Formats: sequence, structure tokens, C-alpha cells
Amino acid sequence: MLKGFRDFIARGNVVDMAVGIVVGLAFAAVVASFVKDVLMPPIGLLLGRVDFANLFAVLKEGSATGPYASLAEAQRAGAVTINYGAFINQIVSFLIIAFAVYLMLQFVNRLRRVQAPRACPYCLSAIAAAATRCPQCTSELPEGAG
Repeated sequence: MLKGFRDFIARGNVVDMAVGIVVGLAFAAVVASFVKDVLMPPIGLLLGRVDFANLFAVLKEGSATGPYASLAEAQRAGAVTINYGAFINQIVSFLIIAFAVYLMLQFVNRLRRVQAPRACPYCLSAIAAAATRCPQCTSELPEGAG
């Protein structure tokens, strides 16, 4: 049983997945910092000095009655709050991550298109992208075929 588990862990796709998860977590931390520390302060400034992290609604006051100057103060008082500012930060983080993944996929797809062989329109065999004649059926290839 241990040998089977060791073989499973040593498989290339499991290791690749683990590396992907670690890199993904590191990337998410960088994006979260970018959103919180770089992107949201100027947006908040443009919207009238709003700190999105401190946007909240009090559902039930805590031991000390409000109004609370910050979310941290409300939480220290034991107030029950809806933290919609933190939710806005998470939405912005998600959009940045989704855009970065989209750009990476566009790059990978472009690389695949450049490196992928094209197909002969007559015999459907794989041929080099720059070929003018099919090596399998010897058909002359039309300009831009494949």
C-alpha cells in the first residue's frame, strides 16, 4: 500500500499540480497586496477618501454603542457587521486574477498556433507551417492553407 502511495505521489502530474497550487497561492497573495496596498487607495481617494476596507454596515451594536469609526473598532466592541468593503476588495482581486489568467492563456494559445503543424487540406496529414507541398500526398498547397 505504501509503495502504491509513493508511486502516486511521484507521478509527474501530481507534482505539477502541487507546483501549480503553490505558485497560484503566491500569485494570489501578490494580487491581494496589489489590490489592497496599491490599487484601492487611489480609487478610494478619487471617490472622496473612502477606505474600502472600512466600509461596513452594523447589524447589531456591541458592548460599546456606535457610531464606530472603523471596522476594527466595531469588531473590538463585539458588533455584528456586514463587511461589504472587504467584499469589494475581493471582487477587484478576482477580476485582476481572471484578467491575468486570460492574458496567460492568450500567450500560450499564440505559442501553440506558431508551433503547431498545419494539416494538408487534401490528405489531412500534419505538415510544416512553411511547407508549399505536402510530403505525404505531394499536393501543391494553396497559399495560406491549413
